Amino acid sequence: MSELCLEHLEMPAADLGPCNPFPDLPESAPVPFPDNWGGNVTPEQTRYFGYGLVQGCLPYRVLDQYTRDRKPRKFRVAVLENEILRATVLPELGGRLWSLYHKPAQRELLHRNPVFQPANLAIRNAWFSGGVEWNCGMIGHSPFTCSPLFAARLRLDDATPVLRLYEWDRIRGVPFQIDLFLPDGSSSLFVRVRIVNPHDHEVPMYWWSNIAVDETPGTRVLVPAQSAFTSGFKNQNGNVSIPVTNGVNVSYPTNVADACDFFYTVPDGQRPWEAALDAEGRGLIHASTDRLKGRKLFVWGMNPGGRRWQEFLSEPGSAYVEIQGGICRTQMECMPMPAGAEWSWLESYGLMQADPRLAHGPDWRAAWGEVQKHLDRDVPLDTLESMLRNTAAMAGRTPAEIIQRGAGWGALENRRRRADGLKPFCSQALVFDDPTLGPDQAPWLQLLEKGALPEADPDGPSGGWMVQPEWRERLEKSVREGRGDHWFSHLHLGVMRYYADDFDGAREAWQESLNKRVSACALRNLAVHAKRRGEVARAAELLSEAWRHASGSAPLLVELCRAVVDAGQADKLLALLPQLTEEQRGMGRVRLAEAFAWNQKGEYERARDILTSGIELAVVREGEVLLSELWFSIQERLISAREGIPIDDALKARARRECPPPREIDFRLTS
Repeated sequence: MSELCLEHLEMPAADLGPCNPFPDLPESAPVPFPDNWGGNVTPEQTRYFGYGLVQGCLPYRVLDQYTRDRKPRKFRVAVLENEILRATVLPELGGRLWSLYHKPAQRELLHRNPVFQPANLAIRNAWFSGGVEWNCGMIGHSPFTCSPLFAARLRLDDATPVLRLYEWDRIRGVPFQIDLFLPDGSSSLFVRVRIVNPHDHEVPMYWWSNIAVDETPGTRVLVPAQSAFTSGFKNQNGNVSIPVTNGVNVSYPTNVADACDFFYTVPDGQRPWEAALDAEGRGLIHASTDRLKGRKLFVWGMNPGGRRWQEFLSEPGSAYVEIQGGICRTQMECMPMPAGAEWSWLESYGLMQADPRLAHGPDWRAAWGEVQKHLDRDVPLDTLESMLRNTAAMAGRTPAEIIQRGAGWGALENRRRRADGLKPFCSQALVFDDPTLGPDQAPWLQLLEKGALPEADPDGPSGGWMVQPEWRERLEKSVREGRGDHWFSHLHLGVMRYYADDFDGAREAWQESLNKRVSACALRNLAVHAKRRGEVARAAELLSEAWRHASGSAPLLVELCRAVVDAGQADKLLALLPQLTEEQRGMGRVRLAEAFAWNQKGEYERARDILTSGIELAVVREGEVLLSELWFSIQERLISAREGIPIDDALKARARRECPPPREIDFRLTS
């Protein structure tokens, strides 16, 4: 019998830490989206490339103060279970489907990370690997991936329990809803997704279900496609053949040297699915109705950097690849979602057992055809489509019980809409109630009800950031009419203007905020503005002043150290270090800045010793190669000084060839 229950799951977990108190302001103009994809890519294929791209994570806060010190922690989990499957969900971590265990086969179908270890891969920085992640709204890993979603329980018409996960996305201004259910006797878990555009205008929309599965030497990824779009395989951009391209059988992830994506071209009219099967032809299959037409394979690659990333995100011996499904063909684009539109689809997750001789045979069409034969027998497309239709009424019902609440922004937005004479942004199926309203929403609730933001203590919390045009209009009007004309209002106005690309208006607002009362946040924001204008020395000066007002802020210290090094002020950085506490000086980014400073001063051995002394950056960005590039810079200078030869292209190539970086600092995604 199918059941839904609440339990606890304990595993080693790093501390996620508090949110960064400063707004995520882009420091530079957006990089133009590439348009030179090669002659084998059609204009239609790249039509929406770059559409819907956003910079930064505003109005969300950055999560960048996590650690790598893991301790046992109990997570609250929701478990859907029947006679065949046991599905474990982490509602407090983005609703991640953490485990899907097949009881008769005694097999875990997903990659279940043995630890919770955030790293810098998501829109808000913190991200963790394993399970199935739901990504809605904008290109990249969801703002909710390390945050609680609303979770509720209800039932299908036949009394099958349903776990509902939902939230309101503040960037797109849309609600999304994920209903998971596991009928009696079903060998598949079903996931029904619904996104609604409540606006009278089009919005860019994005969705990808990212599914981690174990990486083994015999794992083969099968999909009904003959080609794929890649933006990384052997430095090639464009369409490539599947499964063999450039002499490499890329359907076996362990054949791929470097980290890369393969976005499969599943033909129109072909049922969309993807499977990852081991040497015995057994593994996970993911299928869906037609709206989720995109399919993808992501691999970290077999080079040292890819292997380092696998360990960095988990533990040695816990490697994974991702198979993914999305509403677009690639992850370089969003889809235009018309005004008032509702999009729904159904996904299924289950065990696939195919004939290994065919699934691993040389005939590609016969290999994936063998898998589809079993899929069509076990989970026919007609069954998925009828199930999608038959659960529409359930998707619109009010849940019987809220088992976890998310953030209060949805409740605040409905308050605003009511005040403006608008209908709620969602149906009764999604409950955003007043108990979720908290300190982050309090200043904005006061603006809504009393017409002004309250004045706050510069050393206290800033409230949540807000960039929604309707709220900016309210605050502009409030200040213009002399209500709430204080430092706090101007601070928030500056953030709103900066987000709207009114950079001069933002600078004026932050300067006015300082005129009324000095705050580290306004000084820091002006530093970001200065850096965007190319005034790196001025940015370092402003951050130094901000540090004098908030010398306990770890995020501010990181920005200050980076700015001073970028400005070439090695002596200033080295003079700052003795003023820091032992804990501050031991921070990974502070030690990295010190290494850069010694390298700038010609103290190459001292810089090298820092890199070889166990430096650990908890917050390493995917694709960031600062550690390895600094290593090579040091090696070039050591060789040059030792042998009395100039640093030219030949010497740089030699340093890379003869002096590989220590494994611990090598995060390069390409060989």
